[in-house]
Amino acid sequence: MSDATPNPTVQPRRTGPLSARVRLALVLLVLVAIATVWFTNRLLTQRFTETTQNRAELRLALYSGNLISELRRNAIVPQLLARDPALIGALNSGDFTQSSQRLISFVDEIGAASLMLMDRDGRTVAATDRSRLGEAHRSDGYFVDAIRSNSTVFTVSEREAGGFSFTYSRQVESGNETVGVIMVEVDLAKFERAWAGISDAVLVTNSEGTIVLATEPRWRGLTAEVALERQPPSGAIERAIQVTTDWTSQEADAYLKGEAVMRVDGRIPFRGWSLTTFTTYSSVRERVNAFLALEIMGFAILAALVFYALSRKSADRMALFQRESAELRALNARLSREMAERERVQKNLDVAEQSLAQSSKLAALGEMSAAVSHELNQPLAAMKTYLAGARLLLRRNRPDEALSAFHRIDDLIERMGAITKQLKSYARKGQESFSPVNMGDALGSAMSMMEPQLKVRRVRISRILPDEPVLVMGDRMRIEQVLVNLLRNALDATKSVDDPQVEILLAAGETATLSVRDNGHGIKDLDALFEPFYTTKQPGDGVGLGLAISSGIVSELGGRLTARNAENGGAVFEMQLPVLNDNTQAAE
Repeated sequence: MSDATPNPTVQPRRTGPLSARVRLALVLLVLVAIATVWFTNRLLTQRFTETTQNRAELRLALYSGNLISELRRNAIVPQLLARDPALIGALNSGDFTQSSQRLISFVDEIGAASLMLMDRDGRTVAATDRSRLGEAHRSDGYFVDAIRSNSTVFTVSEREAGGFSFTYSRQVESGNETVGVIMVEVDLAKFERAWAGISDAVLVTNSEGTIVLATEPRWRGLTAEVALERQPPSGAIERAIQVTTDWTSQEADAYLKGEAVMRVDGRIPFRGWSLTTFTTYSSVRERVNAFLALEIMGFAILAALVFYALSRKSADRMALFQRESAELRALNARLSREMAERERVQKNLDVAEQSLAQSSKLAALGEMSAAVSHELNQPLAAMKTYLAGARLLLRRNRPDEALSAFHRIDDLIERMGAITKQLKSYARKGQESFSPVNMGDALGSAMSMMEPQLKVRRVRISRILPDEPVLVMGDRMRIEQVLVNLLRNALDATKSVDDPQVEILLAAGETATLSVRDNGHGIKDLDALFEPFYTTKQPGDGVGLGLAISSGIVSELGGRLTARNAENGGAVFEMQLPVLNDNTQAAE
């Protein structure tokens, strides 16, 4: 690439200082802008605040009306139920088998939270909540007041779990004699849930000033002043930042979670109750700030136009544009050369990728060979043990038992052939047809496979299996291969333990889970555990392919193989496979 001669740079003409008239005009423009923004801010803030307050007062009237409507609608219910012949007959006869069902049939039509019928001793004999049957309410306010009064009694009582319960109660009479009390619990909590989705905060206080309903659960039982003073430490900091940074807000009525709010109080025509709503100024600030932003933007555009009109650098800018055009043409030429170079590199990269693919095939072949060696060590070791036993049995003239050992050797040879076939599928990721597999039978076959090692090692093995068969859809040979690998790892992990133990647990739920737990020293690196050729064993004891192969088999069967360290020491391996049920069979 040849060096390009730089273009001569055109020096801009120097301009003298602005004239006094121009500077005076700029100062006046800034003063007018500040005065306009200040006046607009005060006017819009006052107007939008009044609008927000009117909406809050309208919302308060709506809330109060809904609350009174719910209370008055439930006030007539005890009077009607106290005259119900079925309930009176049940109290007289003592047969309450149908009373609870009758109350349940009423509660949906009434819309109350619950209904309860008590006998003259205050014992609950019928209720929409059957768990409350048999409760004693002799000392409760709604029972005592109803017994003493001939009219419907309204009671507010505090629950043990928090909050308040609102009830209407009335005595039930039969032949001018009190036989029981009917109680209706009013569901006012639904208003709290509705208010929480519309307003910022709402609270209802009784005649004593105690909060009985609130969108903030921690306010119940307090007075309004105490509830508002209980702000977290961060609330005071947020309040100070809000006051110093937001210059568009007016003085707040109160602060809620560090944010200024507008408080609107109203009376409820019911037992001296009152209702208070809190509405944030955020909507006012957003609307005012949006208008001020447009106004400031207009002044900014006007100032820009003024500065542009005063500018006398048009010639210099034209020269600058010409120089930039020349630089862009040079840059375009360089980009063309770089694109040609990248195309040439891309071709070389394609050749390199083909070479890498060939190398990957050779690496996979080497990995498969190592896997074959690893997976055949177990059957070969077992065959060696069975041959030694058969030789000893023949010397002792026990041919029948020796023939049994030869049969086992024949089974092992078939297993070795199946393993090599499975390892081929592991290398090329092929899939075969699946069939139902009993996990208990597969575990028994795997234990039989590990029988020679178990005879050499004194390991206490405990198995916990369900009574019913656990079936999965898969390849039994592959599942047994995974189980053998897990058992062998567990045996190897307990070589240095004085009391080696292995626990096998099979459970069935949404998945079939088989857990193998040992009391070894645990796993140090869980992240690299299932990677090929990763092993913590001594050279010659393993090449680190067992868990990698097992993880691939379980994944192909639609499950997963996980490992973790147990709390009391040792490692836990879990194999999870989809349980075979009616839906699974239909899908298959």
